[in-house]
Amino acid sequence: MAMIQTLLVANRGEIAVRVMRTASRLGIRTVAVFTDLDAGAPHVRAADDAVRVGSYLDVDEVVAAAVASGADAVHPGYGFLSERAVFATALEAAGIVLVGPSPAVMEQMGRKDAARELAVAAGVPVVPTGDDPGGIAFPVLVKAAAGGGGKGMRIVRSAAEMDEAVAAAKREALHAFGDDTMLLEKYVEHGRHVEVQVIGDTHGTVLHLFERDCSTQRRHQKVLEEAPAPTIDDTTRERITSAAVALAAHVGYVGAGTVEFLLDAATGEFYFLEMNTRLQVEHPVTEAVTGLDLVELQLRVAAGEPLPLTQDDVRLTGHAIEARVYAEDSFGGFLPQAGQASIVRWPTGRPGVRVDHALEPEQVVSTAYDPMLGKVVAHGPDRESARRALVDALDHTAILGLTTNAGFLRALVASDEFRDATIETAWLDTATVPAPDDTLPRQLVAWVSAMLTSFGSGAGHAFQSDGFRLGAAPAPTVVELDREVVVDRHARTVDGVPFRQLAGADHVLEADVDGELVRAVVNVQPGRPGTYEVAWRGQRFAFVPPDRLAGAAAVGDGTLLAPMPGTVLDVRVAVGDAVAEGDVLGTMEAMKMELSLKAPFTGTVTRVGSDAGAQVPIGTVLFVVEAEQ
Repeated sequence: MAMIQTLLVANRGEIAVRVMRTASRLGIRTVAVFTDLDAGAPHVRAADDAVRVGSYLDVDEVVAAAVASGADAVHPGYGFLSERAVFATALEAAGIVLVGPSPAVMEQMGRKDAARELAVAAGVPVVPTGDDPGGIAFPVLVKAAAGGGGKGMRIVRSAAEMDEAVAAAKREALHAFGDDTMLLEKYVEHGRHVEVQVIGDTHGTVLHLFERDCSTQRRHQKVLEEAPAPTIDDTTRERITSAAVALAAHVGYVGAGTVEFLLDAATGEFYFLEMNTRLQVEHPVTEAVTGLDLVELQLRVAAGEPLPLTQDDVRLTGHAIEARVYAEDSFGGFLPQAGQASIVRWPTGRPGVRVDHALEPEQVVSTAYDPMLGKVVAHGPDRESARRALVDALDHTAILGLTTNAGFLRALVASDEFRDATIETAWLDTATVPAPDDTLPRQLVAWVSAMLTSFGSGAGHAFQSDGFRLGAAPAPTVVELDREVVVDRHARTVDGVPFRQLAGADHVLEADVDGELVRAVVNVQPGRPGTYEVAWRGQRFAFVPPDRLAGAAAVGDGTLLAPMPGTVLDVRVAVGDAVAEGDVLGTMEAMKMELSLKAPFTGTVTRVGSDAGAQVPIGTVLFVVEAEQ
């Protein structure tokens, strides 16, 4: 590694920490970049040095930071500048190595239209498009030619939907990539997303590190990933990995990359989708089943070394599954969440479990960046053992202070559909995953609250009863949460349900509730509304007592509030405009999610509360529609 002495990581969060971990092990000095929001972030503390930038997306600033810090190389992580050819060109001009492919290859493969032509030239099957002879029938997929990550993609099932879908996809693509060029492709109704990890060196060697299945998606955003793919046979595996190597070799690919395919479950045929010219979020599952450190291989290739292994040296061992933990309310419309984490417990140290994260207690999560907080990965000798280990790991994941999707992930991994590997790419867009029942979490919170009150720790108010009675057992305690819960310490019941506390320390409560053994993380601070929280099976439950002093004013049905903190992208109406039920009044975005705000009924717009481009907090009145008489 003589060529790379100092590595600047042009990213943040868990991927920056993960890259620095490998670089430090190899004896490479690491440099972080950070914005004002991230001045005290974990990735800054993990680095040997750090340089402030105004934006992670400012090419000139990041290159200047690399020069000023004496970096020999820059690792871009994923997202941000990782697939920007202009960034690679600027580093090249500054004499700094990019840990990734050349600008020319990045430009070619970073565009879906150009990559498609190269795939055809390499003999790799591609998805039929609207430009092919005979055209294609509905449903079709409209997607951005530039970029990836599910941005600028819409499924269109009829001609009537086309204009709105194209407009939305163009707007999203222009905002994300600065390019609104669109492709029109056949949409495969029953498909699986299978991608192949490849790596090439400067000596002409290109290897595959087997495949991953990323079919558990929502709106083209991956939710669960696993390796190897559970539904393909050895023949298909050989065909699809060979196709990936052929394409990478055809373009002279250097570094780690991923060739993505759509596998038609009905026919068994596979089609090239795109190539990601960077490390993927889901790379840990490949590392788990191959025993290889992909970041180390990236750094060695960037330093000019030949790959230290052959294709025959790459072996599969067991099965691995990854769950992406996001700051979002999965059971509340998948809306992004923001706020300050209070208690954070990751399942680190559990057998076969790896956690890559950058979220700590008291850390503020904003809507300024991607909502991913971390990744929980389980590895086992087979798929079922890995699945069970991941369920257990998510049971031991507790994040309080803000809502995450950990409980949703736990429900998915525990589902029959995932267990049987029957999930397809479109499954989550139509399936209903029931929200977990809050009865047991409410009982846990009430029990802890009653214990704290009864023993004089953090009593709610001076006149709150602790149940004391002369000559008799303590009276039941009424705990006021979102509704009243009766806790009888003497009878050991909560709302009449038998409750036996087994252990409790450092917010962790273990109990036998009506014969069910329960482990949860509880945060109860009586007297402080909004602090009655519990994490059970990954899901955060918050119980807010009613505010007796609050006013009774209610928002009318015609008032549309901002359902999340974010940016207003588009305002399509003005005061006085007549609208029909379902008309789009405007759109807003936060954490890579775009939401359309629609008229609840036919009427007239009487208020527009924000201009396009404005940053608004959750609950802001954006539009008011008065129903027609």
